[in-house]
Amino acid sequence: MQKIYDLAIIGAGPAGIASAVESVLLGVEDVIIFEKGDNHSTTIRNYYKDEKRVDKNWRGAEVQIDGNILFADGTKESTIEFFGELIDKHDVESKFNVGIDFVKKEGDIFEITTERGEKFYSKFVIIAIGVMGKPNKPSYKIPPSISDIVNFNPNSCRSGEKLLVVGGGDSALEYAYMLSATNDVTISYRQSSFSRASEQNIDILNRYTKEGKIVQKIGVDIDYIADCDGKVEVFFFDKSSEVFDRMVLAIGGASPADFLRKCGIELDENETPITEENLQSSVEGLFIAGDIIAKKGGSIVVGLNHAFKIVNRIKELTRTT
Repeated sequence: MQKIYDLAIIGAGPAGIASAVESVLLGVEDVIIFEKGDNHSTTIRNYYKDEKRVDKNWRGAEVQIDGNILFADGTKESTIEFFGELIDKHDVESKFNVGIDFVKKEGDIFEITTERGEKFYSKFVIIAIGVMGKPNKPSYKIPPSISDIVNFNPNSCRSGEKLLVVGGGDSALEYAYMLSATNDVTISYRQSSFSRASEQNIDILNRYTKEGKIVQKIGVDIDYIADCDGKVEVFFFDKSSEVFDRMVLAIGGASPADFLRKCGIELDENETPITEENLQSSVEGLFIAGDIIAKKGGSIVVGLNHAFKIVNRIKELTRTT
């Protein structure tokens, strides 16, 4: 007979790890966590610049921690270390390099099918996969010949390159001013102001711009890009163009709507999962945590609080069955 877990968690980011740890602490036994990447905290590893600040209070909004995981301000590196220590300390059963194809409820049990066709079974499921696993794509096409220098994170950037960072959120601004220490950086944003970013990041960007470390090209969108002798030539709607060694697209992520629908989860008009007050989806026993439903996107603490709320609800449901 196949083992039936009490709880299966899809996604080993902060919300997923917190769900597993809260389960251990609150007495929900036999928990397993699945992660498509080769390690935990994939979004932080891949989309955060080295030494990036990771604040408890995202964009200065005070958020109280409800559960047992006392997260504090730090950096990319200290945050990865913190969540890694949680996994090790609480002996969380984790399966990395395992993507989930879909989740299907059969009676009172969920059948979880991996992309390799393996099957696992659980009484409850939490989906905590975030959005950056599916980054937003631009409206213009990326020529295949330059796809290796049009990136969705700054990890491939090399010192001395002429860079174009595209986006108006905190990640874009942080990439721009961090990369400007060793690169010639231009930031492009279609809006005329960076209203999506924190005041702190806007202040830093404007200071760097005044000091000549960064060029801002805002209020105009990109029309198309082309291969220019192995570099990226960017054509703007104001009829201007410029050639860059590399382009970094920091334009956010999208809800993994196709996967959620495949699991039978109802979505709203924004392709956000519809959940009730305890974050249970339209499928009874299947819960959603983290950025794909967070109204304050980007806040790790919000994800931790989701985990605490969900696991408490699962504990209640376990007592009544």
